[in-house]
Amino acid sequence: MLNNKNILITGGTGSFGNLFVETILKRFKPKKLIIYSRDEFKQSVMAQKFPKDKYSCIRYFIGDVRDLTRLKLAMEGVDYVVHAAALKHVTVAEYNPMECVKTNIGGAENVVNAALSANVSRIIALSTDKASDPINLYGATKLTSDKIFVSANNIVGDTHPTRFSVVRYGNVAGSRGSVVSIFEKHIEQGSKELPITDDKMTRFWITLSQGVEFVLKCFERMQGGEIFVPKIPSIRVTDLAKAMGPKMNHKIIGIRPGEKLHEKMCSIHEAYLTLDFKDHYVIKPSINFFDYDIKYSKNVINETGTPVPKDFEYRSDNNTHFLNVQEIKALNKN
Repeated sequence: MLNNKNILITGGTGSFGNLFVETILKRFKPKKLIIYSRDEFKQSVMAQKFPKDKYSCIRYFIGDVRDLTRLKLAMEGVDYVVHAAALKHVTVAEYNPMECVKTNIGGAENVVNAALSANVSRIIALSTDKASDPINLYGATKLTSDKIFVSANNIVGDTHPTRFSVVRYGNVAGSRGSVVSIFEKHIEQGSKELPITDDKMTRFWITLSQGVEFVLKCFERMQGGEIFVPKIPSIRVTDLAKAMGPKMNHKIIGIRPGEKLHEKMCSIHEAYLTLDFKDHYVIKPSINFFDYDIKYSKNVINETGTPVPKDFEYRSDNNTHFLNVQEIKALNKN
């Protein structure tokens, strides 16, 4: 699918971007693989990991998703886009709301407009469980971003070649700023206790490699307008603490500004739009954009889905699959 294609990833120097690039280079032979980000230091580090003399298809573009002119230039001739750039930290967003809005909402609009100008074939935007019934600014901006990408299909109609979809998943194990990195810092510093916001807290849990694989699969599945949600396990934060620091005490510090006790990825308000597939859910767009079958009951790679019950919600606390302490330990080693 991606052989001899031009691929661009915004926010490409992040945790996801690094593994996405590594996976593409191992599995496909792209014509160009463009890493678009505003951090020159991270780009220089990435250029050492993936040097141009070894990977001639790689291009490093300094640029911000807030800059539409630069995005349009970067997307010229591009076939596939992964939009991963975002301000992601909940507490930082609460303290700097307008900066979060400019990047997560204004940036999403710019990516859509640049993709339309360049006639990009397919765009997948990365979202978060915090976008479902959001209570914090980060979640609210990502919900808005999701709406922008889904509704972009309404702009193009059935005559334009460009299609937009969204992938929504939970906490990525080991990503920068995650609870894993916070616990690791305390362990490295020789702390006797790990900070726990609430002993009842649960979270969805996905590895970086699972996230990358899901995005690649959704490029095959997408028709335009879907929000794809993977079926992934949940963890109890106390079990994560036991797995990482088995002999350490836990200190309850209270929920931080904008933080939820439990996360959800499919809201009851979206149940009438949600289809249940073997390893994922699809939240259909509320507006039918195209003349072809929009029901998604059978997608383009012959996966069949069924409607969920009217009272369905996919939450980290009602999940049927929880990782135990030993499974968390094994996962963290990988």
